[in-house]
Amino acid sequence: MKAGLIFTIATVLAGTNASPGDKVPTSASSDIQVAQEQLKILVSHAKYIVKSAKKPFSPTCKPGNVQVRKEWSTLSPRERIAYTDAVRCLQKKTARSPASWAPGAKTRYDDWVATHIDQTLQIHYTGNFLGWHRFFLWEYEQALRNECGYQGTQPYWNWGLSAETGMEQSPVWDGSKTSMSGNGAYINQTGLEVVLGGNGLPEIYLPVGSGGGCIESGPFVNMTVNLGPASLTVPGNITIVSPNGPLSYNPRCLKRDLTDELNTRFANFTAIVDNILAPKSVYDFQMQMQGVPGSGIIGVHGGGHYSMGGDPGRDVFTSPGDPAFYLHHGMIDLVWTAWQMLDPENRIYGKDAVAGTNTFLNQPPSANTTLDTEISIGWAGRGVNVTMKDVMSTVAGPFCYVYA
Repeated sequence: MKAGLIFTIATVLAGTNASPGDKVPTSASSDIQVAQEQLKILVSHAKYIVKSAKKPFSPTCKPGNVQVRKEWSTLSPRERIAYTDAVRCLQKKTARSPASWAPGAKTRYDDWVATHIDQTLQIHYTGNFLGWHRFFLWEYEQALRNECGYQGTQPYWNWGLSAETGMEQSPVWDGSKTSMSGNGAYINQTGLEVVLGGNGLPEIYLPVGSGGGCIESGPFVNMTVNLGPASLTVPGNITIVSPNGPLSYNPRCLKRDLTDELNTRFANFTAIVDNILAPKSVYDFQMQMQGVPGSGIIGVHGGGHYSMGGDPGRDVFTSPGDPAFYLHHGMIDLVWTAWQMLDPENRIYGKDAVAGTNTFLNQPPSANTTLDTEISIGWAGRGVNVTMKDVMSTVAGPFCYVYA
């Protein structure tokens, strides 16, 4: 990135909720209410005032067309319904994935799930984890807009808010027609836990939630999950795998097991702010986000996934099969953006832009991820491949959006 562009990005930041005199915090407060205000300042700090820039950030991203991604609860009821209607539209369109590759992909929505299943071991605990998911989410947003007439932007789920209210009281999860649908039907899971780990790593015991069965209300109440599971951890230290493979046809209901304890433990405001402020290298940032193996901590990334629970929410491969996945990864992208903008010179294209290899925890050993590493999302997107360099800024490459 040219020095002038970095300077422009760094100097045209401003706040939507923070006053001009607010200073960027240097460490996360253990007081949840203070941490909530800290996050507002960090998001405001990272928001570009593109309209005040004299030059566009890229040939296609101009001050007048920068889109703003918003938190779900700030959307009007009409905007929320427009979003879920567009998602359901994708679920009615025919899949593009060849049946010879993914026989279980029946809908356009399934194209995204199949791609994530196929690439999971190359996009988690890797150097491209953040960039790949940023591009995946962008292309999903474009499909909603271009194929289903959606006029809004991709919303996000602020985990800190639901950690305070309880998930079933959150506008994301309350089960109303303006939610992402709510909890699953209650199943008695007394005495059971979700067990992660193994393969030489210490086991992590996670509590179960207050649901467990098929969702009972909201816009996705009749949704069918067609693909997976590939590695679904269910209460009782059991892992379920689709008998004919994760890309085969295995229709079932969408299940959730909303778990407040996981939300409040791993994805509260203090945890979010600490993930932005504490790590000084991108390697430490992405490891803290995903959870350092063996530490007993699953990070904000795991905290969000396991808070929603259920099937396919607990399956790292098939998790995009739950439409809330995209709101969750919107928040992941927001946290990365806020971290980047604390030191854009180094964190966009500099020494702390990329770290890691191209395989899950470098197993099997693979080459280092670089800015030239290619990203492909197969049949899900519009057939355009990019490199890591293309996805490092939300107002460069194919992108043109900020967060509020």
